[in-house]
Amino acid sequence: MATETSQVQRTSNTPTRARYWVVFFAVTLAVITYIDRVCLSQAGPYIRKDLGLTPLQMGFALSAFAWAYALFEIPGGFLGDWLGPRRVLIRIVIWWSCFTAFTAFVFNQVSLMVVQFFFGAGEAGCFPNLTKAFTIWLPRDERVRAQGIMWLSARWGGAFTPLLVLPIIQFFNWRAAFLIFGGIGVVWVFFFWRWFRDHPKDHPAVNAAELELLGGAETKIAGHGSVPWGRFIASPTVWLLWLQYFCISYGWYFYITWLPTYLRDARHMDLGALSAVLAGLPLFFGGIGCFVCGMILPGVARIVGTPHRARRVMASLGCFSAGALLIVSSRLNDPVPAMIAMAAASFCNDLVMPPAWGACMDVGGRFAGTLSGSMNMMGNFAGGMAPIVVGFVLSTTHQNWAMTFYISAAVYMVGMLAWMFIDPVTSLDHHEAH
Repeated sequence: MATETSQVQRTSNTPTRARYWVVFFAVTLAVITYIDRVCLSQAGPYIRKDLGLTPLQMGFALSAFAWAYALFEIPGGFLGDWLGPRRVLIRIVIWWSCFTAFTAFVFNQVSLMVVQFFFGAGEAGCFPNLTKAFTIWLPRDERVRAQGIMWLSARWGGAFTPLLVLPIIQFFNWRAAFLIFGGIGVVWVFFFWRWFRDHPKDHPAVNAAELELLGGAETKIAGHGSVPWGRFIASPTVWLLWLQYFCISYGWYFYITWLPTYLRDARHMDLGALSAVLAGLPLFFGGIGCFVCGMILPGVARIVGTPHRARRVMASLGCFSAGALLIVSSRLNDPVPAMIAMAAASFCNDLVMPPAWGACMDVGGRFAGTLSGSMNMMGNFAGGMAPIVVGFVLSTTHQNWAMTFYISAAVYMVGMLAWMFIDPVTSLDHHEAH
């Protein structure tokens, strides 16, 4: 019966919708990645107390994940281009799930840094390989929207994590939270391994009409042994993509590293339910920003004339507004309005996400995994720097939190300038053909 159903799907003139399962797997994995990341930030005050860490020591521990994530992004993206995203994603998720669980057994700063480093190394390549899967499985006009939905889910996964972690810590302890969350990824791997195929034509749920709708996706699948690094290095767009992602990631990393500590030390809030809700606001509104931008970009393109201009407009506006709203947040005395302003800054930050990742798919072409990996690498270099800079500023200025926001705002303005000169639609393959 199943064979007969597959045969009917294959011969139907109506496109099947198997490709939407790829979006589903990307969404669920994005949620899991952010649950695992934000768990550390929410447990941070408890870890600092139990391990006796100073702000600067905790800053180094928080940055260990980002440095490893950055260093292994390009290898992870390259492997997806070469071997296909299926095998690479399975390896990635199993690896990071193990090291999420291992966090429960850390006993000092060094052990925490080592586990976080290997956690970051394992998770590196996740989003580049999901981007590669979108490049293979989705028509071009659906890719940016899918990116918006995926990043909405990722941010919301992180937004609700404080509410998940808090009762576990209160009922058990912070170590139990890492053991529980480490098991979720293994469940995802089982179902992904059973369903996903690198080649849409190899999947029994995909008919000829859907294959035709994908518009030559097979050309994006073929492995390659050498990345055109010369063209990457010679492309101003690639350099500017790297720069803008560094800029938006620098400010954003505060939300998944220092924010719970900020609420406790600067806003004098107990680590209870209200604090957990406020800590989740930036990621919650960031997710909305991703989704909104993904949905309205086609309409903005009709208004301003081209997708090229639309991506520039939305990303530049996002960078400028994010920096301005962080400064507003630092000037408000009441913690609730201050966190609403910070949530609005995160919303604006994430208006940049669909244009940036959409540019990687269009500019990268069959090298989309490698290009998006290199862009995300630059973002995580910023993520490696930011917690250390915050820890240094706090240690040398007697807890001057406002200074950390001024620095982030200045970095956002550099990102805005970068977007004014990015060509986010012209493929490197196009340059090769000419």
